[in-house]
Amino acid sequence: MYAIVETGGKQYRVEEGAKITVEKLTADAGAEVALEKVLLVGEAAGLKVGAPYVSGAKVTCEVVEHMRGPKIVVFHKWRRNDSHKKTGHRQDLTTLKIKSIQA
Repeated sequence: MYAIVETGGKQYRVEEGAKITVEKLTADAGAEVALEKVLLVGEAAGLKVGAPYVSGAKVTCEVVEHMRGPKIVVFHKWRRNDSHKKTGHRQDLTTLKIKSIQA
């Protein structure tokens, strides 16, 4: 069984036992989180597609850790002005382990 969930403005395909990295969630490490925005659930019997979400579906996850992503360099150069701006960015991320999918 698999599901497609939405969190942090992005969509992820998840299966039981898998680990995914998502935008930072406000839960402590070791806590249990329920993702309610389930767009699709795939089973042996077929697909359940939501409009936009599948009613009554829920994906239960465990927060494994909080971390920061790789550094992204943002470089702006203005031509003919002999000027530029260089900044960096590291995104806060959360790693989740999928425990169960209820449809």
